[in-house]
Amino acid sequence: MSLTETAIKSVRPSERIAKLSDGEGLQLHIHPNGSKLWRLAYRFGGKQKTLALGKWPDVTVKEARKRRSKAKATLADGLDPSQERQRGDRKGPPTWAEVADEYVDFQRKRGRAPKTLGKLSCHVEKTKAAFGDRPIAEVRASDVLALLRDIEADGKHTTAASVRSLCSRVFRYAAMTDRAETDPAAALSGALVAPQSEGYPAIYDRDEIGGLIRAIRGYRGEPMTATGLLLCAYTFLRPGEVTKMHWADVDFVARQIVIPTERMKKPRPHVVPLSDQVASLLRDIERLTGGHRYVLWSLRSSSRPISDNTLNAALRRLGYSKQEMVAHGFRKIASTLLHEEGWNTDWIERQLAHIERNKVRAAYDKSEHIEGRTEMMQAYADLLDKLAETPKR
Repeated sequence: MSLTETAIKSVRPSERIAKLSDGEGLQLHIHPNGSKLWRLAYRFGGKQKTLALGKWPDVTVKEARKRRSKAKATLADGLDPSQERQRGDRKGPPTWAEVADEYVDFQRKRGRAPKTLGKLSCHVEKTKAAFGDRPIAEVRASDVLALLRDIEADGKHTTAASVRSLCSRVFRYAAMTDRAETDPAAALSGALVAPQSEGYPAIYDRDEIGGLIRAIRGYRGEPMTATGLLLCAYTFLRPGEVTKMHWADVDFVARQIVIPTERMKKPRPHVVPLSDQVASLLRDIERLTGGHRYVLWSLRSSSRPISDNTLNAALRRLGYSKQEMVAHGFRKIASTLLHEEGWNTDWIERQLAHIERNKVRAAYDKSEHIEGRTEMMQAYADLLDKLAETPKR
C-alpha cells in the first residue's frame, strides 16, 4: 500500500530497522534511533543497489515519489542514478584522474585479467603525474604528446604506444559518458617512433587468454565477425585462410576442413581436424551463410568474404590495442600453449602449416599425423574453453 504522512508519523521505532514500502522500489527505513530515511531499491548492471533519497519529514512522501520518478527516468536512459548523483555532487568538472580511475574500474568489472588491470593502472599513474588534476575536457593532444615524448626519451617505445592507446580509450569512455567531446589522442597514432617489430602481437598469460575468449563470445557486432575470431582462436589458421574459407572446404562427415593449395601460403593443401567446438560454430553460422560460397561473407556482398581488417577492428572494439593482440596472434598463442602442454612438436608444426625442411622429418610427415592432430585439436579446444570459464570471485 502507498504510504501517507499520517501513517509514517504513527510508526514507532523497534529494535531492528523496519522497512515500509511505497511501491516501485521506494522504501522508508525506520531505524531504532527514530530516524526515518527514504531509500530506493533498484537494479543496475545486473546488481541490486540502493539510492538514498533523504530523511523524512524533510523529504515528504510527495517529494520522495518525485525523486523516485527522476531516478527511474535516469535508469531508463541506461545510467546509474547513484553514479549520476556523484557526478552532480562533484565540485567542478571531472578530472582526468577521476575518469581514468573509473575506466580501470570499468575494465575490472568486465572481468579483465589481473595482469591486464595491473598494466592499465601502471599506465594511468603515468598520465596522472602529467595531467591528472586537469579537467578531462581540457586535456589536449599536445599534453598527451609531451608525456609520450618523455617516455620515448627513456627508450620505452612500446610503453609509449601502450600509454597512447590507454589515453585514447579513456577519452572515448569519457565521450560515451558525456564528459568529453572528442578523443585527441587518436591524432597521435602516427606521431610515435615505431617499436622494433617482434612478430605479430599476442597475449600469453592464460588468464588473459581466457578473458579474450570471453570477450569475443560476448561481442555485440556482426555474428560473422565473432565467428571469424573464434575460428582463428580454435583452428589457428591464418586470418586470410579463415576469412576466405568456402563451405566447400568443410566436410562435416569426415570432420575436417581442407584448404586447397591455391589458398595456402605454403604450396600444399592443409587439413584441419574439426573439434566439437569448431563443428558447432560452423553449424551455427551455416544457418546464416549456408548456401553461399563463403562461410564468412561481407555485409556489402555475399559474393565477397569479410576482410582480415574486420577481425582486427573487432579486437580494437573489444579493447585490445594493435600492440597487444592481432588476429594472426592466435597462431602464436596456440603454439605456445600446445608446447607448454607437451604436445608433439611435429603435430603442432604441421597444424600450423609450416613446411618441414628436414628431409627425414618431411618423409615422416607424409602421414600428416592426422590421428594425433585430431586428438590435439580437441584437447586444445577444451583447454580454451577451460581458460574461458568465468573466474571465481
